[in-house]
Amino acid sequence: MWSYIFGGSNSGSSGKNRDLPKKAIVELREHINLLGKKQSHLQTQISNQENEAKTFLTKGNKTMAKNSLKKKKIYEAQLTKLEGQMDSLEQQLFSIESANLNLETMRAMKQGAKAMKTMHNGLDIDKVDETMDEVREQVELGEEISDAISRPMYTGSNEVDDDELDEELDALAQEEKSREQVSRVSPPQAAEPVGEKPVSLPNAPNSKIEPSQAQSHESRGQEQGEEEDEDERALRELQAEMGL
Repeated sequence: MWSYIFGGSNSGSSGKNRDLPKKAIVELREHINLLGKKQSHLQTQISNQENEAKTFLTKGNKTMAKNSLKKKKIYEAQLTKLEGQMDSLEQQLFSIESANLNLETMRAMKQGAKAMKTMHNGLDIDKVDETMDEVREQVELGEEISDAISRPMYTGSNEVDDDELDEELDALAQEEKSREQVSRVSPPQAAEPVGEKPVSLPNAPNSKIEPSQAQSHESRGQEQGEEEDEDERALRELQAEMGL
């Protein structure tokens, strides 16, 4: 058996031995089925002989009733032997099936061992360690290359002095401050809107206003100055509204 599992010298008988368990299992199952049919027939005969013996007893024929019981005993003895044979065959079938399962398991394990041996052919622990060291070296080299590529490419000639930047910022701030002071002193005139026509201002009256007799020369001069201030104020307000 072990020579069959792990390979024997006779290759011609190996194929026959491989099919032998399957053939034996098939034949045993067929014979057990045949004995099962015979068992059913004997059980039927035993039941019939028992019924015949009861019938003869009701008729008062004891001789025929005894003959029926004798036949029943014969059938029962055959049934007992038959059941013993069936038990033996079933035990043998179970053993062969179990042995065949072990055989198939060992065959599968043998094929697996052969495959592992083929895959590990030419490999040993020293070569594996050497390969892993090479892999680690390449990984470290890749990390160094990545660091070198991602490092900023600034040179010393392009470096900017912080003090120079501070001075330039102070100059810009002073220039902006001076511009704001100039804008407060003389605010920029608003540009004339495009497309709008200039509005003509009313002319000052040319007619001379006669002073009343009750007013003195001083009051007339004061009133004339106030009227001129009001005209100028009105004129400035009108210019502001027009954006002039």
